[in-house]
Amino acid sequence: MKTIKLLLGMLVIGMSFTSCIVDNTIDEPYYATLEEVVTANDLWYIDYNNTTGTGDVPFLSKAFTISFINGKVYANNNLVGIGTVGNGFGIQIGYYDTFDGRLKIDHNLDGFYNFEVIQLSDDSLKLRDNYNNVTYYLVGYQKYNFDYDQIFYDNIEYFLQEYQAWEKTYTSDAGDLNEFDNENFLQFTPENLTTFYSSQDNFGTPIANIYWDYVGDYTVANVKGYDNLKILTLDYDLAGNEEFELTVINDKEISLYHISSGTTYEFTGRGYIQYLKPSSILAKSATSDTGRARTKVTRETVIRRNLK
Repeated sequence: MKTIKLLLGMLVIGMSFTSCIVDNTIDEPYYATLEEVVTANDLWYIDYNNTTGTGDVPFLSKAFTISFINGKVYANNNLVGIGTVGNGFGIQIGYYDTFDGRLKIDHNLDGFYNFEVIQLSDDSLKLRDNYNNVTYYLVGYQKYNFDYDQIFYDNIEYFLQEYQAWEKTYTSDAGDLNEFDNENFLQFTPENLTTFYSSQDNFGTPIANIYWDYVGDYTVANVKGYDNLKILTLDYDLAGNEEFELTVINDKEISLYHISSGTTYEFTGRGYIQYLKPSSILAKSATSDTGRARTKVTRETVIRRNLK
């Protein structure tokens, strides 16, 4: 694995230029400047689970991808719309420069940040903010080979948060009667990754008028051998747990297969929440980024059960 550490430009034969320090034993590709390094890939996926340090850079902790294009910084801070918003790059969140061999980002909301960039390979970087004592790991992709679908499953907890409510819009004829038949709305809130709300209000109830009958904990588990399937468990306390096979239909619909009854439900997102967009251009239906940040997610991996 090659390691290229980007430092201040060095004076070579009387000529000053920005360079990468390269181990001579490492093969190509070779990038001469920091600008070439950060623009080598269209999208940099922020692998938040590998983040190290005690500090925080708010705009990196909230983003799924970041891109550097002609002095402008773009980010996908929402999963809803990813791949289409900003031609796949997301929204512009600020500006950057690499003039003296360090990556300097001026974020529209969070202000100025200065990063040391360490290239681990041609498609992986570390961004180190020594002042705030935090290092982020980035994985590079071109737009044509970035799996916009898989990112929903890898970050499913955050996708569930991007609507103010999920309304039940379909119940299969197959399946036994069960208590969950009565639940018509679900909500997953961004203050943590463990709290859900449910409501038995009538279909079509305006979001602001929904009475949330129940609040409880939930978990998401990976399924061994399946990248596009999760197990969602809703803890209804005395009523017991409700377990579902969760699949993503599209960026506004999910399918919940109720394992014990064999019933399939579909829920549609209502009240899309757009995160981390400058307040001056916020859509009326959007909210600010208050309370929204990624945290390290640890999931249990389970074996798929025999279905009913």
